[in-house]
Amino acid sequence: MGDSNLGKIGEDFVASWLEGQNYSILAQRWRCSYGEVDLIALKSGVLAFVEVKTRSPRNWDADGLLAVNMQKQTRLSRAAAYFLAKHANFSRCSCRFDVALVRSGNFVREDMVKINIDRTVHYQGYQLTLVDYIESAFEPLDGY
Repeated sequence: MGDSNLGKIGEDFVASWLEGQNYSILAQRWRCSYGEVDLIALKSGVLAFVEVKTRSPRNWDADGLLAVNMQKQTRLSRAAAYFLAKHANFSRCSCRFDVALVRSGNFVREDMVKINIDRTVHYQGYQLTLVDYIESAFEPLDGY
């Protein structure tokens, strides 16, 4: 499995965890001219725009956190504003930008389904750990 496939598996992994936390997944890999939002999730009137970073154990960027720089935050903010403009039914929701950090491990054959933060599980042939889920990781930019 290639790195792009592992990124998709990481997004699916976080989507499964969010569903276990009673979120509804409204969109996965939602795209517009400003870029892509990995996950858009809704719970109790709060709309979460989620950036998922999946990394190997020995990574250079703090499990992906350093990759969510100002340029990335600007693109995510603009994409979120565009999503809200296209989906007016969510305009009354509170919005936030979350970041999910996933660490991959060795390839394994079995699958498990219970996902908890900082607990390694077997998921779609990989050992994955949801290292951290950061709610409201950054504020919207560009006056959105």
